[in-house]
Amino acid sequence: MAIFSGGAPRRIPLLLLAVYCAWAAPLTVRAQITPAQIEAASKIQGLEFNEAEQTQLRPSLEQRLKALDRLRALSFPNELDSALGFDPRPPGFVTPPPGPKWKWSPPKSVVRPHDDSELAWMSVAQLAVLLRSRQITSEELTRFSLARLRKYGPALHCVVTLAEERALESARRADAELRKGHWRGPLHGIPYGAKDLLDTRGIATTWGIGLNTNRIPATDAAVVQKLDDAGAVLVAKLSLGELAMGDVWFGGTTRNPWQPDEGSSGSSAGSASAVAAGLVPFAIGSETLGSIVSPSTRCAVTGLRPTFGRVSRTGAMTLCASMDKLGPIARTVEDCALVFEAIRGPAGADRTVVDAAFPDPFRRPLASLRVGYVKSHFEGTERTHESRRSALETLQKLGVTLKPITLPKHPSDALFLILSAEAAASFDELTRTHQDRTLVQQGDGAWPNEFRSARFISAVDYLQANRIRSRLIADMTQLFREIDVLVAPSFEGPLLVYSNFSGHPTVVVPSADPAQEHDASLSFTGPLYGESEILAVARAYQIATRWNQLRPDLSRLPAKP
Repeated sequence: MAIFSGGAPRRIPLLLLAVYCAWAAPLTVRAQITPAQIEAASKIQGLEFNEAEQTQLRPSLEQRLKALDRLRALSFPNELDSALGFDPRPPGFVTPPPGPKWKWSPPKSVVRPHDDSELAWMSVAQLAVLLRSRQITSEELTRFSLARLRKYGPALHCVVTLAEERALESARRADAELRKGHWRGPLHGIPYGAKDLLDTRGIATTWGIGLNTNRIPATDAAVVQKLDDAGAVLVAKLSLGELAMGDVWFGGTTRNPWQPDEGSSGSSAGSASAVAAGLVPFAIGSETLGSIVSPSTRCAVTGLRPTFGRVSRTGAMTLCASMDKLGPIARTVEDCALVFEAIRGPAGADRTVVDAAFPDPFRRPLASLRVGYVKSHFEGTERTHESRRSALETLQKLGVTLKPITLPKHPSDALFLILSAEAAASFDELTRTHQDRTLVQQGDGAWPNEFRSARFISAVDYLQANRIRSRLIADMTQLFREIDVLVAPSFEGPLLVYSNFSGHPTVVVPSADPAQEHDASLSFTGPLYGESEILAVARAYQIATRWNQLRPDLSRLPAKP
């Protein structure tokens, strides 16, 4: 790195993050850097300099610290983009050109149940037919959802804020349009919940931390606006673990409706819990590294993590800008496809969004799809082995061609440096002002300690980790030249890590009775912009197994939270 100071360029090693961490004096009062400090910082970075090199380094380091002081005096809002942008597409990749929206074929003969409590377990697709045929109004459905959120939300700790006034206004508008014959599509009049890291005009967006309970956005996030345009009705802001980690937030631990004594996993904790308990037909979650897949698995619901750059993140909390993704959580694969169709594509200021084709996912013949699997991933304990073996047999009976594959090998721990460094930058001020001490979670693996330890990652190592990421992307691209879909138990092997860092899409569905087998799900991962392929296979598997139709026993919830 060349630094110009009125003369010839000088090369300066990038040790300063570690020097800052070893620096005992306040930033505003600079004493001379000592050889012992340089030696300590060098060891943290895995480097060794002799006495002459340390002496030569000292003036340059002191000059750089002054520049860092000026940098640290600036304020960087969470939504400010970095000039370094991530693109998952490898060299030569041809993006599928945008095409027309696919025409949804609604289910036939949907009749409103005699017992309205059954509405809680109907799919978005079924409710859409009831609304369009005016067997039920959006206001009725919205009030029904609000009532269930009030009844069960406190015990599940899944609701941060009810959006009742906005919801009823939106529902009445949806009903008025339907009476005039104007139907916006399958989400018209459908209630939903949004993970509380999405901005909502006039409604608090907390990011799961008590510091933000008075944070009231002036505008909606792009994805909320798209759903509003589709006629969907926002009824609640749903919980997330603090700053999108886990299921613990300032209001408590969000619970799994199937096993109320355990958390719902995270960080889309409230979104998965509320859908599983029949409080909302669908919800929006986000994933950086497992935050849709994990709670969907724990709560036995269906979640879609789209290709990186498919859905605009404008108005969403930034954790790791090169990895954050937004997607739907619902009861069925079909519902996830309907929501994804509404929210995909450019909107707002997110420069990563690509307008790529999304062909009808349910008209692709399964026999034409090559489905890969890693043989060892479908082995395990006697119980899990049986359900995993059964899953492969089900796919074969559906006419799917199964192909054994081998995953590439890359150092996952080195890739984690990227997430840690970017997350620490997103919440740098929280660390500097020591407001991180107010967070509920303070364990070794919680964000406060993670942010602090990330200060020891050098810029050189961050960039080198991204070069590993480039190799991973190349290997994943080669893998998906051989197969169309990769099926795997959701937490077996490195696939969850690989696909999040490479930006590939995944849909997760339950693969056993959640009351009998804990955390059982299958993930279907596809090529970049290959949502249609993975949704096609996942839907066929879901219809054949019907695990998603089971319901948790909500009578087990505690009477008082």
